[in-house]
Amino acid sequence: MVFLVILGAIVCLMNKAGGSAAFGEFAKNKIKSRVGAQLATIALGCLIFIDDYFNCLTVGSVMRPVTDGHKISRAKLSYLIDATAAPICIIAPISSWAAAVSGFVEGEDGFSVFMRAIPYNYYALFTIAAMVLLVVLKIDFGLMAKHEKNALNGDLFTTGVSTNKADEEEENPNGKVIDLVFPIIALIICCVIGMIYTGGFFSGEGFISAFSNCDASVGLALGSFFAMAITIVYFMIRRVLNFKNCMACLADGFKAMVPAILILTFAWTLKAMTDSLGAAEFVAAGMEQAAGGLMNLLPAIIFLVGCFLAFATGTSWGTFGILIPIVVAVFEASDPTLMIISISACMAGAVCGDHCSPISDTTIMASAGAQCDHVNHVSTQLP
Repeated sequence: MVFLVILGAIVCLMNKAGGSAAFGEFAKNKIKSRVGAQLATIALGCLIFIDDYFNCLTVGSVMRPVTDGHKISRAKLSYLIDATAAPICIIAPISSWAAAVSGFVEGEDGFSVFMRAIPYNYYALFTIAAMVLLVVLKIDFGLMAKHEKNALNGDLFTTGVSTNKADEEEENPNGKVIDLVFPIIALIICCVIGMIYTGGFFSGEGFISAFSNCDASVGLALGSFFAMAITIVYFMIRRVLNFKNCMACLADGFKAMVPAILILTFAWTLKAMTDSLGAAEFVAAGMEQAAGGLMNLLPAIIFLVGCFLAFATGTSWGTFGILIPIVVAVFEASDPTLMIISISACMAGAVCGDHCSPISDTTIMASAGAQCDHVNHVSTQLP
């Protein structure tokens, strides 16, 4: 939550300093087509693999002016953001997701298990490939086709709701592309340092082990706080914003994130309720019963169970926490190769369910990043 609020403030600072508008103008001159704008969104999403929240909000704020200029609907933008964020994080060794998965693999070298599971993570790999194909071949179907058609006619939202006009009027004419690039680079560097700091890197741990032992939420909160401080100082030195304007952005950034924080709070509440009802124990018992006779089909079953759990609870990390220890316990002694494949199936199923779920934190972040109506995003992404 702290990370979200600070990220909202940094995005607001970049917008008020004119960095986002300057980048939008720069990109409009470089990117000539709708396909190019969508591919640029995917490429930027693949570059920001540190964390899915960070990915969703950063890519959304950077690419919104570009996709708006090419009349790409907000629903399509939020789909591109969402379908890049989790799949790229789940196959990136240096990410908060790698750290989370490594932490759930007890009794094994979590990081090496994660690395060996990457080639089997078909959902993540196919999602990225499918997204590129959909963009290049210009395939839109179902509700997405309707949104894209409306966007070409000038209605980016299909709900009749437009962006906040007050924000658009406050654009700074002195803004430059560096005013967007510098805060994002500062944020990436500070977040990486924050994550390895929580993993004990400065107490003598190696870089990889510090990343696999890190507390991602604390690391991201610390990193984003320092990045925000650096950004404020930078804008004041550049004289694009004064101290009063910078402080106003803190409140505005918080306000922009309130809907996302509320949905996130309700999603966590729902997860806590399913946990207290014994969802984890119920699934564990069912899996162990199935393990005997259906050994070769087990990865497929794990994938479906992962999908269902992540969809129902809205959290892929919670699904890892429930399923990965069960998979390790079932296969650890008998079949190490099938254990790796089953862990991949668990991760892929969790990401798939997470994508489909309307109460998923990543789905909420993608809506917030693209400033798209949440129900529109869910209804267009699901098919």
